[in-house]
Amino acid sequence: MKISQIIREKAKKNPKVIVLPEGEEPRMIKASETIIKEGFANLIFLGREEKIKSIAKDMGIDFSEKIKIINPNNSDKIKKYAETYYQLRKNKGLSLNEAYQLLKNPLYFGALMVYHGDADGLVAGSINATGDVFRPALQTIKTAPGIQIVSSCFIMVVPDCPYGDNGVIVFADCAINPEPNAEQLADIAIASAETGKILIGIEPRVAMLSFSTKGSAKHSLVEKVVEATKIAREKKPDLLIDGELQADAALIPSIGKRKAPDSKIAGKANVLIFPDLQSGNIAYKLVERLAKAEAIGPISQGMRKPINDLSRGCSAEDIVNVVAITVLQAGGV
Repeated sequence: MKISQIIREKAKKNPKVIVLPEGEEPRMIKASETIIKEGFANLIFLGREEKIKSIAKDMGIDFSEKIKIINPNNSDKIKKYAETYYQLRKNKGLSLNEAYQLLKNPLYFGALMVYHGDADGLVAGSINATGDVFRPALQTIKTAPGIQIVSSCFIMVVPDCPYGDNGVIVFADCAINPEPNAEQLADIAIASAETGKILIGIEPRVAMLSFSTKGSAKHSLVEKVVEATKIAREKKPDLLIDGELQADAALIPSIGKRKAPDSKIAGKANVLIFPDLQSGNIAYKLVERLAKAEAIGPISQGMRKPINDLSRGCSAEDIVNVVAITVLQAGGV
C-alpha cells in the first residue's frame, strides 16, 4: 500500500473537521468527492453556496448534507471572529472596522474558525500564495509551544531503496525558509521528527546535513549546522539527532561507520535536515525525478493547530492527501 493511502487509512480512524477557504475552486470540489467517499474528514467549504453547488452539479458531484458551506459575508460568526481578531491585533493599529473587512476574506475567516475550535485544521493554497495562506494563521493561531518558525517537509518514498526506513525518508525544509539560522534549523529538525512520527509512524533518526562530517571541513556554514544540532538536543533531549553529517554518511551504514564511528545516527538516518532551502528544494526534486520517488508534500509544520499550504499547481488528488495529513496533524490517530 502506498504511503499516501496509509495516511488516509489512519485518518479514517478519527475524522476531523477541516475548513477549505477556497471553496469555489473546482479542484477543491472534486477532491471532496473522494474525501466524502473515504470518510476521513468532515469538510467545511467557504464561499457562495449557490456558486459552489452549481460547480458541483456541473461536475456531477452530489454535495447534499455531507458538506457544510459557509459564506463569510453573511455568517452569524463574523461579529465574534472580527472582535477576536481586533483584540489580537489592536496593538498593531488595527481598527474593529478593519477587522470586519478582513474577516470577509475566507483565509482570515478560516483561520479564526480554527482559532476558536470551530474547525480542527485548514487547507488552502490552490489559488492563493503561501504568504497569504499563513499570514492570518500566524497572526492568530501562532506557532506551536517552543517552536519559533513554520517550516515544511516532504515525505520521500524511494522505490527499491534500502536507506531510511526501506526508502521512506523525511526531507526538510524544502519549501518555506530560504536561509534559516541555527535556532530556526533546530526547530525545523524537531518539527520534522514529529511529522514523521505522527504521519507515518517512524521512530525519527535525524541527520543535520552539511558538506562536512564531524569536522572534516571548516566553514561558517558548517558551524551553523553544528550549533543547530546542539540547540535541538538541548530543546529535545530525547530526540535521536546528530550532525554535522554529509548525506552519504547519514544514509549509508558502511560510510557512516567510517566517517562518524561514534554516531548513533550515521548510516541510519530517516529524517534529513538540509542547511538551507536551496539544497533542500534541489535535493527533493532530484530524488523525485531521478529515482522516480513519490514526493508527498509540501507538509507544513510548526503551527499550534494545523494549517497546510498547497501548491497552486496541485491536483485534486494532492488536495485529498493534504486534507488527510491535516487530519492526522490535528490528532486524528
